[in-house]
Amino acid sequence: MNRSATVVLFLVLNFALQFKTALAASTYNLPSTSLQDGPALLAGQASNSTALNAFGISPVSIASDGTYYVVLQAGQISFRAALDTGSADFWLTSTECTTSTCMAVPRYPLTYASPTFVSINNNETAFTVSYADGTGASGFVARETVEVSNVTVANQAFGVVTNSNTTLVSEVSGILGLGFSRQSEISARAANATPFFSTLAQQGMLEYPIFGLSLTRNTTGTFTLGAIDVSVVQNVSQVVWNEVVPFSPVGAQTNTSGYFFWAIRMSSFAVNGTQYTPQPTYPGPSDNSSIALLDVGTTGLYGPYQDVTRLYSSFPSSRLVDESGQWAIPCDSSAIMSFSFGDGTTFILEPTDYIIGPAEGNPDLCLSWPKASPPSADGIDWLLGTPFLRTVYSIWSYGIDNQEPPMIGLYPRNNASAPVQPFSVVESSLSSESATVATTLPNFVLSTPTYTTPSYAFNTSVPAIYGEIVQSELATSTYSPLIGTLAVNATALPQVTGAYTLYVTNSNGAVVTSTSHISQPSVTLGVPPGWSSAASRTVPGVGLVISMLITLAAGIWII
Repeated sequence: MNRSATVVLFLVLNFALQFKTALAASTYNLPSTSLQDGPALLAGQASNSTALNAFGISPVSIASDGTYYVVLQAGQISFRAALDTGSADFWLTSTECTTSTCMAVPRYPLTYASPTFVSINNNETAFTVSYADGTGASGFVARETVEVSNVTVANQAFGVVTNSNTTLVSEVSGILGLGFSRQSEISARAANATPFFSTLAQQGMLEYPIFGLSLTRNTTGTFTLGAIDVSVVQNVSQVVWNEVVPFSPVGAQTNTSGYFFWAIRMSSFAVNGTQYTPQPTYPGPSDNSSIALLDVGTTGLYGPYQDVTRLYSSFPSSRLVDESGQWAIPCDSSAIMSFSFGDGTTFILEPTDYIIGPAEGNPDLCLSWPKASPPSADGIDWLLGTPFLRTVYSIWSYGIDNQEPPMIGLYPRNNASAPVQPFSVVESSLSSESATVATTLPNFVLSTPTYTTPSYAFNTSVPAIYGEIVQSELATSTYSPLIGTLAVNATALPQVTGAYTLYVTNSNGAVVTSTSHISQPSVTLGVPPGWSSAASRTVPGVGLVISMLITLAAGIWII
């Protein structure tokens, strides 16, 4: 390295140290621009509960169990929280929870007198949540200042968990539910206790009442609030918008229909172009349409037996292998699986998207998504989790009172016209992920089970009309609708970017470029400001500053 390069490296090191101090760890406060004005910048403006027109972006990482999490702050204490569009409530394990699952992760310290903690009913308002796998969590409801993706809400109601058997891994301390208020256990127990995203939308705090998700198999995913990530969405006009399905009320919960799940209508599914029409479990309430719930908190794909059986009939030598609805297919399958919604736009899954891994005792057969599931009283036929959501960039629009229904926008990331994946690609992917499943499949054919369909859970005497505009419970009517109209104006949605490009000109005059992504902040988990603990946990990984330093240093080495 010559003398001038050494001087440049010194300047880079000095810049990096100063930049690291300025960033202060977790979020980036730069204004965004629209595509018309040039490329979007790194992140949105900072906000609090009194500021409007906020937006922001956070890195999303994958935990060891396949769930996705962000780093957030509750009372200025950092935690990892798993994202979940299948539930509505935000909760954290606390130091009052001494079960083995709680003790394994950072916990909200009740011994710390957070100046922003607000008790509800002397901490006696009970909170209980249960999940499809039979696990659950319980505790009490309180309020705390919560910051996610640079957007801060004061007095946000959350569940303080004092007992839980919910499996938590990778130092994830709780769940950030992003569903509708009607699904919230906390909203039903406490007054003026809307879920986190509902609070943002109903108080008009965001630039637009949306959030966006980019999911990857590494740490380059993003979660945006109030904006979309245009480092992923290269052409906003290619986003396919789907109206969310409304539901009748549950029992005497209310006398109006409304929005309960992030669910849309599925029009068809296919294997290698052989198309099938879904058969809904409850054709009456759904206008003979099959309903699919999109859930970032689910690590698989699930469908009703009447659909899944037909899907696998297009896979030669496939068979049902256990009573949980698991199917196996030949590992060298090259079939393209696809799902269509609404107007029939097709979204594809390649073998590396739907193959789980080879069975240890039968290495030529691979377990596969989707699994078949028994009928559910809520009328949800298909549950599309992360294997599907990784193939799209998803935009979740909360809807606007009196003006716009909730919508889910899907931007395809898989190229429908790309060549079929060769088996070598699938084999390499399974090997890199150590995807072998420790099981031996039965050496006989299992029969398809039969189930009794339970009574429909919703009160159909109050009809739910597809595309209906509701009077309340959605975002404040002070927003002007952009996507729920005949003339969709999605290009006007606020934009941020989770990637940045560095340019270095070498001695030959050639420009060396490198694209990097925002990364998880290096913060201590579960420890209040001013506290220190030998047991404190720090988020591992290389931060933004180090990424920039390595990139610049690489460019200088080329010089």
